[in-house]
Amino acid sequence: MTVETTPTARTGPWRRIAVPLGLLVAVAAAFAYVGAVDPNEAGHYPACPLLRATGVYCPGCGGLRSAHALVHGDLGGALGANALAVAGYAAFAVVWAGWAMRTARGRPFGLGLGRVHLWTLGGLVLAFTVVRNLPLGGFLHP
Repeated sequence: MTVETTPTARTGPWRRIAVPLGLLVAVAAAFAYVGAVDPNEAGHYPACPLLRATGVYCPGCGGLRSAHALVHGDLGGALGANALAVAGYAAFAVVWAGWAMRTARGRPFGLGLGRVHLWTLGGLVLAFTVVRNLPLGGFLHP
């Protein structure tokens, strides 16, 4: 007996799109929560352990403030809190849309990222982290 793991043309479009829609609902709920519970007020979220222990900003520092600003329509504030996170939100939206459209049509979806792509992405995150912790990278501080 084999179990089919990819949607096919035989299943209905609503059944095929159930997983992408479920993920979208979960992400929207997380953004709604962060939009309702202000991370700028102390006591709602834990502090970054790396920042607390070392004083070094990690690539995620300011991500919640960025999401909060984005939910409230403040793109400038979101970019100021964590520009990398905003790029990640945009990348998620594009990838999710492609995944949902291909899945609804019964086609397989794959990013096709190779080793070079992943190393480049890791290098960009590392460069962002290093620059935001240098004196000249003060504009990237959350």
